[in-house]
Amino acid sequence: MHISTIITSLALFGTAFSAPALSSRATACFVIGNTALPAEVQDSVDSIQSAVTCDTSKTTLSGVPDVSSGGIAFSSIDFSQSTQSPLTFALSTFATATPLASTNLTLFQNQLNTYLATEAGIRSVGGNLAIKAPKFFQSFQIARILTAQGTTITDPGQTVEHLLGKVIKNAGSAETQATKDEITALASVLS
Repeated sequence: MHISTIITSLALFGTAFSAPALSSRATACFVIGNTALPAEVQDSVDSIQSAVTCDTSKTTLSGVPDVSSGGIAFSSIDFSQSTQSPLTFALSTFATATPLASTNLTLFQNQLNTYLATEAGIRSVGGNLAIKAPKFFQSFQIARILTAQGTTITDPGQTVEHLLGKVIKNAGSAETQATKDEITALASVLS
């Protein structure tokens, strides 16, 4: 996932979010295993590691420490602790404001950072990737918010349409058609 478009957009809106310095020598606190990360995931790690902290006294999925970004802990928005399916949980937990452009983009980015970090940690130990559906949903919501706020998304992998496809592709068999239809309908609500 290329998060650089989102970081650039946040900087344009004058948020306090700053792009971290990239370092291939430093190991992020949430990358706990030795399994090589796909380049896309490593790019995310490099982009978010200075914004994410780890609470090693508490673990979440696959033994990954509970990560936080901007005061949001993964454990407080962990889809796996819900009785709902991952996308139904995401749909209710990561709902946008009305009008869409008034949604707190920084909050959404911090929530996504915790999911990106936890996914990287899970991948580093070869764990289960059920986290992908809610993670892609959050990216989809951020693309919608950016679009509503008038930001042109230049990375084809970060457009509303592309991310909708990623959400649906990773939905899994536990998701109902009604949930998928509700998410698909959101793709046309961009203001």
